Amino acid sequence: EVQLVESGGGLVHAGGSLRLSCAASGFTFSSYSMTWVRQAPGKGLEWVSRITSAGGTITYADSAKGRFTISRDNAKNTLYLQMNSLKPEDAAVYYCAKYVLGSWGIDYWGQGTQVTVSS
Repeated sequence: EVQLVESGGGLVHAGGSLRLSCAASGFTFSSYSMTWVRQAPGKGLEWVSRITSAGGTITYADSAKGRFTISRDNAKNTLYLQMNSLKPEDAAVYYCAKYVLGSWGIDYWGQGTQVTVSS
C-alpha cells in the first residue's frame, strides 16, 4: 500500500522558515518523480515544486522560486521542502504527491500538513 505522510508544518512568523518532510512507503521511491502541492483556505490546489526520481531536474512555481527548495533522500524514502522567507500568502495545507511513472499525472497524495504564517 502506497503511503505518503507529511510532517513539519506549523505556525511561523512572516520571514521565518519551515522544513516539510514526506515519508514515503509502499513503492520504490527512488523510481518516481515527486511533487509538493498546496491549498490555501478557500482556494484551489496550487502546484509548488517537483523533483525527478534522481533529483536531476527540479522545477518551481514562480511563487516558490528563490525561497523554497525541494529535495529528496532516496536512501531514506523521504521528500523535503525547505521554505524560507515565508509570507502570509504561503499559508496553506501542503501535500506531497507521487507522479505516475512516465507522466506528470498524480496517483497518490499524502494527508497534508498545515502551514500557518502570521504577519
